[in-house]
Amino acid sequence: MIPFRDARGTFSRAFCADTFRAQGLMDRFVHANLSGNPAKGTLRGLHLQEQPRAEVKLVRATRGRVQDVAVDLRPASPTYLRWAGVELCADKQNALYVPEGCAHGFLTLEDQCEVFYLVSDVYAPDLARTYRWDDPAFGIEWQIAPTLISDRDAAAQDYRP
Repeated sequence: MIPFRDARGTFSRAFCADTFRAQGLMDRFVHANLSGNPAKGTLRGLHLQEQPRAEVKLVRATRGRVQDVAVDLRPASPTYLRWAGVELCADKQNALYVPEGCAHGFLTLEDQCEVFYLVSDVYAPDLARTYRWDDPAFGIEWQIAPTLISDRDAAAQDYRP
């Protein structure tokens, strides 16, 4: 985001459908989700929703810092099985766009983190998948060791194409 600054503070546009559409990106989101995470080292993911309800996500940290990761699980993609990550920081107001077909997860890097994300489709539990955060097929380099993981995420299986 590019902030406009004046004596009152800043103003930034967090999303513009026209800008996203012009770049060939998803410009229609149906859910806005907020994840509160009180403890440093909280890991959420890796999550993906399959077709026909595959999701695009636009993810931001609105409080604190998180390591946000996307893993490309699109077999025809030149970056198949590769991961990309960015440190999202509320102070930086940066974001990560996660295309459909990519698993997503994040790790809190400090206490009291909040993550806000736009999602392009409704949640469909029968199409939801969870993959192991430390699957050797992905080789994700997490900045710190996770200390808090849900039972569902901890029990996730390795990815099998």
